[in-house]
This record gives sequence, structure tokens and C-alpha cells, in this order.
Amino acid sequence: MSQAEHPERQRPGHEVTLADVRQLMGASTPHFALQLRNRIAKLIRGLPADHPARIEGEREIARLTALGYDGELRGRAAEPGLATLPSVTDGARAADAPH
Repeated sequence: MSQAEHPERQRPGHEVTLADVRQLMGASTPHFALQLRNRIAKLIRGLPADHPARIEGEREIARLTALGYDGELRGRAAEPGLATLPSVTDGARAADAPH
């Protein structure tokens, strides 16, 4: 995943929309979370504080930051037989522990 932007979003006069922010949100995984966070931040940078795309973007930036640093859990208690995976941070601590 690069941090290159879609040409339409770079076009002079392009008005940033909720759809622009949501299009970037759709590909979020721990591996790419921080790159996506940066792209969203750049996209909404010039928008007023009350703009819907900025509000959604800031919410997503917080989620992506947590996802990028903490990883994600898989599975829920309602899914028998599917255990949750530890977060990236928990795994890093386990890897550093003496064996």
C-alpha cells in the first residue's frame, strides 16, 4: 500500500466527501492502518471542524491509530471454536518473555 492518492481526489477544486473518507477506511488492516491514517489526515486537513468528512475522518484516524499500534482481535464469544488472537502488542510482549 502506498501513500499515493487517487487522481480524482488530487484534482484542483475537488470537494472532499464522506465517500472519499469511507473509501480509504474500507481497506483498513493493522498492517496498513498507519498509512491509511496519514492519507485520511492529508485528505481532511483543510476542511472546517464541522465538515462531515472531517468529523468522520478524525474518528477514523483515532481508530486506525489504535489498530496500527494494538493490532486487532479476531472472533467473538458468539463464535464457538474461534478463539480470539492476541493483539500485536500482547504478542510482542510474549515474544520478549523468557522461554
